Amino acid sequence: MTSERECFVYITLPGDTAFTTGGRFRVSNRSGVPVGEFVYGRRYRERPDAVEIDPVELRLADRPFETTRLGGFFGAIRDAMPDSWGRLVIERRMPGRVPEEFDYLTEGPDDRIGALGFGLSVDPPSTPWRGNAAVDLADLQRSADRVVAGRPAPGDPAARHAEELLRLGTSVGGARPKTVVRDGDDLWIAKLSRPNDRWNEPRVEHGLLALARACGLTVPDSRPVSVGDRDVLLVRRFDRHWNGAGFRRSRMASALTLLRADEAVTDRRRWSYLLLADEVRRLSGNPEVDLRELFARMCFNAAVSNLDDHPRNHAVVADERAWRLSPAYDLTPAPVVARDRRDLAMICGPYGRVANRGNLVAGHGRFLLTQADASTLFDDVVATVRSRWREAMRRVGVSRQDRAWIAGAFVYDGLTRREPARPGSSSRAWTDHA
Repeated sequence: MTSERECFVYITLPGDTAFTTGGRFRVSNRSGVPVGEFVYGRRYRERPDAVEIDPVELRLADRPFETTRLGGFFGAIRDAMPDSWGRLVIERRMPGRVPEEFDYLTEGPDDRIGALGFGLSVDPPSTPWRGNAAVDLADLQRSADRVVAGRPAPGDPAARHAEELLRLGTSVGGARPKTVVRDGDDLWIAKLSRPNDRWNEPRVEHGLLALARACGLTVPDSRPVSVGDRDVLLVRRFDRHWNGAGFRRSRMASALTLLRADEAVTDRRRWSYLLLADEVRRLSGNPEVDLRELFARMCFNAAVSNLDDHPRNHAVVADERAWRLSPAYDLTPAPVVARDRRDLAMICGPYGRVANRGNLVAGHGRFLLTQADASTLFDDVVATVRSRWREAMRRVGVSRQDRAWIAGAFVYDGLTRREPARPGSSSRAWTDHA
């Protein structure tokens, strides 16, 4: 960071569709350390309908907040910024320049997750972003391929394709190419294919969402769309709701924000389902229901070897004032070589990250479950995955070859072990997934 940068932070209040100016955010360099400062505006604080931006770091108060975590970016603000795919698009759009972290915040389009927006004017944008009523997914897929490849088409610079994708929306997080499209009164995240995918990622993720629903988990609606010889997965956004005049926006905070954790592997000690359960119990409007859901989701991730269950793939949302656990999202099976032990990305029991019955059930109390209830829930999830995953994949059009590719992800040998942990090799993925 070369200088002090600041912007205004806008928020869509519960029930509204237009932004309200909520406060001001600044990042400055103090003796080589980036320090973030946020202050709520006086007029905003005095509103009877004012709400907190996030339930951890930025509670509604008449005082400035400071942080040195995440390069000076508060968790809720970092949640609203693009991840690797959106950053790649911005970098392609700014050839010959190395973007600063603040550029990723201000250059992102107005499709970001949650209810926040950012701008250099004290007055927020007057026209709410409504999505795109008609989108040519085939052109978007070709544009995404060119952005990934980093080379222009003849007479058509890569920056132009990046601009097209940026205009349509790429700030919804994750590593895979994606954008946002509108279909009727709903907004959908369009997850695009990559040329080097090992299997049909859109259909496999669609099948995994269907399998999670069969296990009783809450998941967003999804449907695959064929684009030439490729597939695109459309996932309905659960943080946007059309009310006839515009889209209401739900506030959203990732588990990374709730845990006050960093994305660096060195901070993995705070990547924990148990700590996340503590936070959900503290802030949820219905903690018993949400904690049962979180425990079942943890069991499901173990049963399908979703080893990409890092804290940015869990969140809480607030449609009104109360925060609730969000639907499950970004579910990806990971066939791995290890059959005796596999580890989740987050600590899932008192014995660490090992994904087996003994370790998961041993932490039952943190989820407000009895040992008997936790055992039954684990067994039900595993039984459903074991008996239904092949049919779930076949129903959504996953080919026989792709089903064979991913078969090793489901109910691996050591999953049902009743000992909490066992020494030995940890899981090692041989797939490259987002």
